[in-house]
Amino acid sequence: MTTSAEASTLTSATFEDLVREMIVRLGEDPTREGLVRTPNRVHRAYEHLTKGYKEDAEAMLKKALFTVTYDEMVIVKDVEMFSLCEHHILPFFGKVHVAYIPNGKVIGLSKIPRLIEIFSRRLQIQERLTTQIAETIQKAIEPQGVGVVIEARHLCMMMRGVEKQHSAAVTSSMLGCFRNEQETRTEFLSLIRNRANGV
Repeated sequence: MTTSAEASTLTSATFEDLVREMIVRLGEDPTREGLVRTPNRVHRAYEHLTKGYKEDAEAMLKKALFTVTYDEMVIVKDVEMFSLCEHHILPFFGKVHVAYIPNGKVIGLSKIPRLIEIFSRRLQIQERLTTQIAETIQKAIEPQGVGVVIEARHLCMMMRGVEKQHSAAVTSSMLGCFRNEQETRTEFLSLIRNRANGV
């Protein structure tokens, strides 16, 4: 349990101080040439890797909504994703596939990768990331349905623990007609697995 004195020390310590302390606890010398600037580099790296906390996903989507009569499936697939596992703060990375069937409104296509980045640039678990993407689209445009699939590799499995180098985790979130209609879900899954078009 953290005492009030310890909590006070932690809040007054800079990010760089904490990284320096970690280096010492790992058995290294933070004054060594190769490590002198590491605390600052780590601070800047984590600011970038967790910048999603400072961004509002819903507000971003609202700036790119368009009224249309189109009611066929819209798919954005193979969007590269990088995130940090909240359990070990190690990277996981892979591809995200998103589909929805409009109900009067569509999202500007470039905003879907942007949405993925906002949620992935946070401490995450893959399951929650999948759900957040789907639910945010559902709330923004109230489509007939949304489907999201993420295929990712986790360094916490590859570098430690079971150390399985070729394992991948696949998660999905299906809302509306993607959940209720087998045909819609099957079409989506078939289209994201079709690499014949070279995309």
